[in-house]
Amino acid sequence: MELLTLLQQDTALFLGAVFVLGLLVGSFLNVVILRLPVMMERRWRRECAELLEHPVGEADAPFDLVTPRSRCPHCGHLITALENIPVISYLVLRGRCRSCGAAISARYPFVELLSAGVAVTVAWQFGLTWQTAFALLLSWALLALTFIDLDRTWLPDDITLPFLWLGLLVNTAGRFTDPVSAIIGAAAGYLVLWFVYQVFKKLTGKEGMGYGDFKLLAMLGAWLGWQAIPLIVILSSLVGTVFGLGFILLRRLGREQPIPFGPYLAIAGWIALLWGERITTAYLNWAMH
Repeated sequence: MELLTLLQQDTALFLGAVFVLGLLVGSFLNVVILRLPVMMERRWRRECAELLEHPVGEADAPFDLVTPRSRCPHCGHLITALENIPVISYLVLRGRCRSCGAAISARYPFVELLSAGVAVTVAWQFGLTWQTAFALLLSWALLALTFIDLDRTWLPDDITLPFLWLGLLVNTAGRFTDPVSAIIGAAAGYLVLWFVYQVFKKLTGKEGMGYGDFKLLAMLGAWLGWQAIPLIVILSSLVGTVFGLGFILLRRLGREQPIPFGPYLAIAGWIALLWGERITTAYLNWAMH
């Protein structure tokens, strides 16, 4: 209790603690982003073999979010605890493996710093409250989904579905919206994009997005309520347009190359989580004048 009182009284200490926590969680998110898709692929292979009644073969070596230990992909050097300190280890090692000197991706410290920055922003917005604790969980889930979708164009059910149910449970106490709005939000989030998908497919014969996008918007609806759905859809479209045009102009993407929509939904959902009511109120005030 004394620690909670101290954190309430000292804002700088509270935000500093949240920043450090964000760095540590960011390090774990790097593991999730890298390993969860591999875990999914292995599970799919096992399920396909069982469905086709093919021999599964020898059991794979244990592979999950904890086992085996992290190692250099070039030389197999096991990463020690001192080499795995968020951001600091990367700077001390100058972005290279201590054993073979191969370059370490700068995305690792970037994700750690982004996780910490997101965490501090959430804590600054909600203070030392239950809303901060739950909003941090949602923010980190959105961060993992964003990078997995960028890498694989997947939005894993392993994240979206548990967090959809968690959002409904959180809102039984009305943390971010009332329970009825959360339930309607989950259903509306899924159906809105499902309807857009069906119309686009009928008109063009192409699939404009994946089912993971439906589930992600349903998840956000469960957390923020149906009232946030229009804002999230509009913001995600705007963010997607800006980034998509930017990538095309920089020639990093061809005009026909599909762009994952999940990251834009995640960004829009996070903005709605923190500032949705203010944005909606400001727009309504502007529209009525």
